[in-house]
Amino acid sequence: MDILTFITAPLIISLLSGSLALIIVVVDSLVNNYPDFTIDINNGRKKLTTKGGSSLLVTLSSQGIFIPSACGGKASCGACKVKIESDVGAILPTELPYLSEEEKKDNIRLACQIKLKKDIKLLIPQDLLYVRQFDATVESITELTYDIKQIRLKLLSPDSIDFKAGQYVQLIVPPYGQIPEKTQRAYSMSSTPSDNHHVELLVRFVPGGLLTTYVHKFMRVNEKVVFTGPFGDFFLRDTKADMICVAGGSGMAPIKSIVYDMYEKKIFDRSIWYFFGAKSTRDLFYLDELKELGQLMPSFHFIPALSNPDHSDNWNGETGLITNILDKYLKSVISNSSQKEAYLCGSPGMIDATVKVLNANGLVSEKIYYDKFA
Repeated sequence: MDILTFITAPLIISLLSGSLALIIVVVDSLVNNYPDFTIDINNGRKKLTTKGGSSLLVTLSSQGIFIPSACGGKASCGACKVKIESDVGAILPTELPYLSEEEKKDNIRLACQIKLKKDIKLLIPQDLLYVRQFDATVESITELTYDIKQIRLKLLSPDSIDFKAGQYVQLIVPPYGQIPEKTQRAYSMSSTPSDNHHVELLVRFVPGGLLTTYVHKFMRVNEKVVFTGPFGDFFLRDTKADMICVAGGSGMAPIKSIVYDMYEKKIFDRSIWYFFGAKSTRDLFYLDELKELGQLMPSFHFIPALSNPDHSDNWNGETGLITNILDKYLKSVISNSSQKEAYLCGSPGMIDATVKVLNANGLVSEKIYYDKFA
């Protein structure tokens, strides 16, 4: 497989899936008029009566049950998986790219692609029954790099949020410009749980990205926003293992939350090796803060690396792909006698490449944690 195919194939699949999903929604809404149906969640733990016709994802959201969906229900992330225990029809082509053979046999489906046409029974993680919608105001917007902004949200008093460092929320923005509907996307929180009246997010601008365009070009201080959460299994495990953390770009967010939470809780008996990959110095941020943290927390080691530094960067640090730097440290710097676990945040491609390096150096996949946002 050549590099162009490697890069474009996932994009083509996502575009085709999104187009198919839109066609299905339009046709279904034109030819059907559905009555009320019952949704049985977790064997009667919660039962809902609601109007049929919409996607299961949207219907559950309207009833206060929020299923993770990094793409906002566009059939391009595969995050909204639920186990169905009743007949909802055959698996759709839009679901196939995101379901393993084992998941197909176990009747795992994408909630965004299931249309509520009859009574339905499903199983979801119990924690999702306690996910909430929050109202907040934009307290500040800080430009960290040319394409990454830090937005700090203040929850409307007296509300507060209880989350684990490393988890994420789904930010919802209103219609704007030529975008006629609300848009939501998943973002890891970079703030610590101790400040439960604020949520801090790092949003990287993606050309053509509906939510990132809003944040970077339309969002203003003091405006009201809505988000749901918390979501995710990406959080610090209660062990004594050394930590290998790898991130790039806005993937900084959950790692920052975890290590600062550890500092606040005085968890100093675990070595932390944090590898942060960037292209050039203009892609780096929080350097002074993390350097200071290393002085306050001797168990914390921060290793930034540039893959393609400019001559004007005057860079004296590590140079090369972050996976190569990680491999070098695992082989020659980090003790191979201690137990280890890894925490990763970045693009799906970066995560896949990093997992291979970690596996090759003896770290089993069960000890590697991440939320892969497609």
